[in-house]
Amino acid sequence: QLVESGGGLVQAGGSLRLSCAASRSIFSINAANWYRQAPGKQRQWVAGITRADSTNYPASVEGRFTISRDNAKKTVYLQMNSLKVEDKAVYYCNVVTTLEDFWGRGIQVTVSS
Repeated sequence: QLVESGGGLVQAGGSLRLSCAASRSIFSINAANWYRQAPGKQRQWVAGITRADSTNYPASVEGRFTISRDNAKKTVYLQMNSLKVEDKAVYYCNVVTTLEDFWGRGIQVTVSS
């Protein structure tokens, strides 16, 4: 019900924009988050946006990542700039609705040095 796109391979210092599109069965998005998980590590929260479009980030990505949303398209974005090798991970979209949470299947982001 969530489809992520935009991942891939980029050199350190480069940029990528991830998209997370919600299917018709998801009526509306209250809030959304992006998480990531690197091999052998726990899943880490990297960005959040509230219903009022307030955004939050952990210190590790603050100033480099930007989460945004297009309510008409029911799509959430993650703009990632100044990527570092340590940003390499599988990125997951999480959407919060009135009734339940939804998770995407994840998309690979690889940053080469």
